[in-house]
Amino acid sequence: MQWQQNPADSAEILTFQILPAIFTLIHKTFDNACITGLRFQVFFDRIFYTERRQQTTMNPLRKIYCRTFQKVFHIAIPFLPYRKPKIVGSVSELPDIIRRHKCSRVLIITDQGIMKLGLTKRLEKALNRAEIPYTLYDRTVANPTTVNVAEALELYIQDGCDAIIGFGGGSSMDCAKAVGARAVKPNQSLARMKGILKVHKKLPLLMAVPTTAGTGSETTLASVITDAETRHKYAINDFPLIPRYAVLDPKVTLSLPPFITATTGMDALTHAVEAYIGNSTTIDTRKDALKAVKLIFENIDDAYSHGDDVTARRNMLHASFYAGCAFTKSYVGYVHAVAHSLGGEYNVPHGYANAVILPMVLREYGSTITAKLRRLALSAGIAQKDTPAEEAAESFISAIEDMKKRFRIGDTIPEIQKTDIPKLAHYADKEANPLYPVPKLMDARQLEKFYYMLMEKPESETGSDSDNEISDNAQKETEQEADTNE
Repeated sequence: MQWQQNPADSAEILTFQILPAIFTLIHKTFDNACITGLRFQVFFDRIFYTERRQQTTMNPLRKIYCRTFQKVFHIAIPFLPYRKPKIVGSVSELPDIIRRHKCSRVLIITDQGIMKLGLTKRLEKALNRAEIPYTLYDRTVANPTTVNVAEALELYIQDGCDAIIGFGGGSSMDCAKAVGARAVKPNQSLARMKGILKVHKKLPLLMAVPTTAGTGSETTLASVITDAETRHKYAINDFPLIPRYAVLDPKVTLSLPPFITATTGMDALTHAVEAYIGNSTTIDTRKDALKAVKLIFENIDDAYSHGDDVTARRNMLHASFYAGCAFTKSYVGYVHAVAHSLGGEYNVPHGYANAVILPMVLREYGSTITAKLRRLALSAGIAQKDTPAEEAAESFISAIEDMKKRFRIGDTIPEIQKTDIPKLAHYADKEANPLYPVPKLMDARQLEKFYYMLMEKPESETGSDSDNEISDNAQKETEQEADTNE
């Protein structure tokens, strides 16, 4: 008797097991092959760079390693099972999707802040009208923990759920992804899934409802989880974690305060810009990044000034979605690396940090990104086709700086301590190199300059009252943006 395999099963095996396994093997082989070179680099540094702090560029051997690593990833992109979630315009459409997938009960994963605002009520009413049973887990915390995942998973199993909705900011969506991974791999801990391509199995129906227009988590293949005991934070990265549906419903974002609207919007802008100016772009990611930039420049001021503008809110959600699709494939850069180090050390809100850092990093890249910034400026509507490249690039950076001023976003991060800078720069260097395909490579020593630039200036150099007000805004965002983890 000849064995016959279901075509759908074959596609799933190819998508989630065979291709990622091949890529993982290639990646490990390449990485191991480079270890010898990196060890030689250290030896090289000790002999020839006794005064390393006077260097103006990254070590040549390390440059070669980083660029080769990035090239391998770039070549692999077309062969990997990236996909975009299907866009849904309203939470009221979810019952039909759930029925179409023949799911019997759904687990909604959210947080207390979302519940207090009553943002899930429209979804709950829609499910009740459709007579679809659901279970609600609302204990997700900022930077979701293994305890959150275990509690939600217990409810998922106990109540016989077969679909998951992540409702909220990045934290809720990260938790939902992790619960889905544990549901299909019950005998494997989250810690054993950390890293790249460790899930390998199709998740239950996963839907994401973002309540902020910035993180892009509804499009990504990553789930960031914190070990409840050790407080160690790690990422799980695999293609099955990409949600099947992204619900871009503007009504769930109407209550977002102006300052958080601004900083999360600039978070999305940073995703789009860093994805576009990097060296691992594709035709699709460039298109998505340009769409995102256009939508942000056309709508962020209206969303900021008129929070009840449904059109502006909807367009900002779409901008975040396209920016998320772009950086998922093409990665981000040093803006994110520096911002993540500040978030980890001082709990600086991620969107705020990105907004502060973005223009100074763009200026540091200089002529390496002039042509790309010109195209971004054209898309943003702040330059004409006949505008010289250098002028258009400067206009784009200046527009971002003006945007910051309108939104009362400062130029400093007051929490930074001078003694912490070497450690912070090391974290940023470790995150970014060799993975991020940045236009201009920088090592930890070179990255230190950004932290010094971000340090609070003496009162004699800047208006103290204005700076204090901006700092207060950032503090309020820290309290209100608790669920917008990236």
